[in-house]
Amino acid sequence: MVYYILVPIGVGLLAVLFAAFLINDVLRRDTGTPSMQKIANAIFSGATAFLNRQYRTIALLAVGAAVLVAAALALLGQGTPAARFNLAWHTALAFLVGALCSGISGYTGMYVAVKSNSRTASAARRSLGEALVVALRGGAVSGFLVVALSILGVSLLFTIFGGLSSPATTPSLIVGFGFGASFVALFAQLGGGIYTKAADMGADLVGKVEANIPEDDPRNPAVVADLVGDNVGDCAGRGADLFESTAAENIGTMILGATLYEATGNIGWMLFPLVLGAFGLIASAIGVLSVRASAVIEPEKAAGRDPGQIAMQRLNIGYYITCALSLVGMFLGCYLLLGQSSVSANYGLPAWLWFALAGTVGIALSIAFVFITQYYTSGTWRPVREIAAATLTGPATTIISGITVGFECIVPPALAISAALGLAYFFGSQVHIPLASLGAINVSGIFGTAVATVGMLMSCAYILTMDTFGPITDNAGGISEMSGQAESVRAITDALDSVGNTTKALTKGYGLGSAALAAFLLFSAYLDVLYSFRHDPTVYRVDLANLSTFIAGLLGLSLIFFFSSLAIRAVGKAAGRMIEEVRRQFRENPRIMAENPDERVDPDYARCVDISTSGALRAMVLPGTVAVLTPIAVGVILGPQAAAGLLMVATMGGIVVALFLNNGGGAWDNAKKYIEAGYLRVNVKGEIVPPDDPEGIVLGKKSEPHKASVIGDTVGDPFKDTAGPSLHVLIKLLSTITLVLAPLFYFLHV
Repeated sequence: MVYYILVPIGVGLLAVLFAAFLINDVLRRDTGTPSMQKIANAIFSGATAFLNRQYRTIALLAVGAAVLVAAALALLGQGTPAARFNLAWHTALAFLVGALCSGISGYTGMYVAVKSNSRTASAARRSLGEALVVALRGGAVSGFLVVALSILGVSLLFTIFGGLSSPATTPSLIVGFGFGASFVALFAQLGGGIYTKAADMGADLVGKVEANIPEDDPRNPAVVADLVGDNVGDCAGRGADLFESTAAENIGTMILGATLYEATGNIGWMLFPLVLGAFGLIASAIGVLSVRASAVIEPEKAAGRDPGQIAMQRLNIGYYITCALSLVGMFLGCYLLLGQSSVSANYGLPAWLWFALAGTVGIALSIAFVFITQYYTSGTWRPVREIAAATLTGPATTIISGITVGFECIVPPALAISAALGLAYFFGSQVHIPLASLGAINVSGIFGTAVATVGMLMSCAYILTMDTFGPITDNAGGISEMSGQAESVRAITDALDSVGNTTKALTKGYGLGSAALAAFLLFSAYLDVLYSFRHDPTVYRVDLANLSTFIAGLLGLSLIFFFSSLAIRAVGKAAGRMIEEVRRQFRENPRIMAENPDERVDPDYARCVDISTSGALRAMVLPGTVAVLTPIAVGVILGPQAAAGLLMVATMGGIVVALFLNNGGGAWDNAKKYIEAGYLRVNVKGEIVPPDDPEGIVLGKKSEPHKASVIGDTVGDPFKDTAGPSLHVLIKLLSTITLVLAPLFYFLHV
């Protein structure tokens, strides 16, 4: 059975080679006209300059954190001095490896994304299908590198740290890998999110609303910073987020699997998440390759059909193929890895089949999140159209409508997560594993939820591909606008940009759903670690009636709101500086806005890029530090059970608040896109008519409803691209920190 470790290692290496194939396929394509290349090079320079400075800062913070964690575990951990030192250096090394892999995956994905934007814009001059394929394959580089490096990192550390000879104790040595990934992800997401929204708000509020110029107009000084921000926020930030999700889920499942290994002697329980993650990579690769230019109906042959719907349908087909193949891999993996265990199960069904059903629940949850997020963030459905209708009466009603949609959209995902956890736990609990001697409480049910998490994350590479597709198409639209391409080209890039907004929203929903499942899994793993110290089943019961636990829970919920406040405030301050700079340039250099194009001069793009860069790097430190220190302080002062209470309440609060921020902000954004696409129409009485009514009066760009929608979108920007995604990371960071420092918490309160 131990040779199954070769599967994730081999497939992970193949996935890296597949990413190299995609890089070659994208980079050999036409880069477009000289004006396209000039703009693309400016975006590339700004993005790489920001990431170089950001990752230098994160590297210093990561090395300092690794040293402090190692010192705490070596001096104040459990066991003999030799055992404490062994745990300390293994954890510190795993932390640094996780941080390094997270940084590499995010940086490389962003690099290829900014090299794909001009190629996508150039392809749009020829066909919708070619532009779609270029953008998707450019995004796939990030998706496959993130998942491959996560699986490879955990698999290789497990092997090097002695996992094949002493499986039961090794997972505790590699927990630091997840902590390192979480640490980098938090600062990468915060810094990128603050950067992109400061630039976006400055460009929109001064350019669209005050100067009355189109989006991505080259006369806007903040336009290059805005396009740079799409990459550093969505590519690098989201890549680090989902890298952390897969790493934390793999390690959490392996910790639970160690308990089952001790009971059954089958190492398949521990290798399960790695092997299934490899199957997911294969399924995602087939899904990406299934999206071909020849299968896309071109706009001129679509009989008036929205090209955005055509593109979205092709992406959905690729996703359904990925999910179908993942389902096959789930049943095959459960049979091969769990079918050899001599454990009984209810109703005469084999144990592996019950766990396969639990995994099916996770795959179904990922599909459910895609549909729920599409419903709340796509212009096809009621919520976005409701916000668009509210723009007729001004910015205030637009903001109110968006907030109500944000509050409403919490319910369906929460019900879906609850149903998935309940079903997965039920399926897992039908398996009877002899654990009386260990004192664990229904660990087979908890492992069922772990299998569901594995199932949901099997499509991670494809989902992340669709996410990175978003900034590539957004940049392609900006390059087309700034280089003066024909209206037909701009129509294709606008359609792909609208699809990209939806796919980015889908990824946020998917990331949050996986974070919710992974957080419950890591919470269970944390309790398992506490049990390994005390061998007392009472550690599995977290009593909120206990004063210390109640206080910790209240602090955990407060952390969610305070962290969100710091993140949004940072965007507001950086955006304020950006707005002042754009206004200054318009005021002091009127030739930027000269009527005659021959008399115009270029604005100072570099100054705006520098403002976003310095503002983001300064502002990311405080919320990140608060997030890291709070669970440590609670565990040290109030004890390990109180830390469990903080985990429990902060996870639930974080899920709800992130849902509100993500989907509310996404709905505001697409309401603006809905209006810009010309779908908001009224009759002569001012009453809204269907978007395809030929008699309707179009209220599009530069109309008063459009200006109201821009203001609503500006409010939603820091919600959906800074605070919301950062909460995904925070939820898992809390779990990984407490997992790593559980020996310290226990030692101080034993």
